[in-house]
Amino acid sequence: MSDWATNTTLERIAVHLLGAGRIALLTHTRPDGDAVGSTIAVARALQHAGREAFPVYTGNWSPRFDQLVGHTPVVYEAPECWDEAPLDDIGAVLVLDTGSWSQLMEAHDWLEPRHATTALIDHHAHGDPDVADLRVIETSAAAACEIVGRLCCLIVGVESATQLPIDIAEPLYVGLATDTGWFRHSNVSPAAFRLAGDLLEAGVDHERIFEIVEQNDRPARLALMQRALASLEYFDDERIAVMTLSQEDFLKAEADIGDAGGFADLPRMVGTVRAAAVIIETEQGTAKASFRSKGGEDSVDVNLVAQQLGGGGHKHAAGARLPGPLASARKSVIQALTAQEARSGAR
Repeated sequence: MSDWATNTTLERIAVHLLGAGRIALLTHTRPDGDAVGSTIAVARALQHAGREAFPVYTGNWSPRFDQLVGHTPVVYEAPECWDEAPLDDIGAVLVLDTGSWSQLMEAHDWLEPRHATTALIDHHAHGDPDVADLRVIETSAAAACEIVGRLCCLIVGVESATQLPIDIAEPLYVGLATDTGWFRHSNVSPAAFRLAGDLLEAGVDHERIFEIVEQNDRPARLALMQRALASLEYFDDERIAVMTLSQEDFLKAEADIGDAGGFADLPRMVGTVRAAAVIIETEQGTAKASFRSKGGEDSVDVNLVAQQLGGGGHKHAAGARLPGPLASARKSVIQALTAQEARSGAR
């Protein structure tokens, strides 16, 4: 039996955090809406409870989340940040929306000795249990924010998310909405809709949040999207779609890695496509692959594809890091995707 399982309660994690004077909140590299939303929400809940809490973000940062962060103090990873204030005097650590060392590489040396004071909340099917001593893992949750919403209620001492302060409710809504594709993906559940309703009742302005997160792109993002779509290729009777982006594409589009978020969703607009991938060449010459698939009886489990390539995630959304060059990574992705599509029995 895998040790990747819940071994505590949210109540115990709340007590653990409230017992520390200063808390670090970590998440996966290149944080998405759920990662940012969950860390900001917990930070603000702890601040309401009179504690100091600092989200720590590693990897490329997407400026579309700047308004969400607002005045909340955060740490953007730099080589010296782990040995300096505020991370030099931390009483507890909470890892959110991941439990895999592969997604915490920049923090590994700092985090590993703090295992005994680290808690973890995640909704992914796979992870490394030695990341944290205390773990709450709910793979049925649509987003980490679905679990974190209950933790925030415990921290601030309210019975329902409808009673949460608006500055906590808003980042929770961002995480829930973005991880469900604004309530379009197969992970949408009654619980997700109930939480969304509670957060709206708490005062969240859906239209404003959507505009901040989804309608605030730079022209460079559309230029990069154009280049990604120009690279689009279909395989396996147009059931598999693959796009690639080289470092040259980023230079010509005057874009950065944060501008590529969500590109793997684009090919799913095509009726025949069952699974898609976007493969991005990194500055180090390696590659980052993001996978997406549609639901239904003939769905392709892209989590299994990602695991085969050293990554992981969910059945319909996953990712992996691959050795370069880009052409070699592309070949590996195509082989793994088409093989998994064949195993799905979809014809």
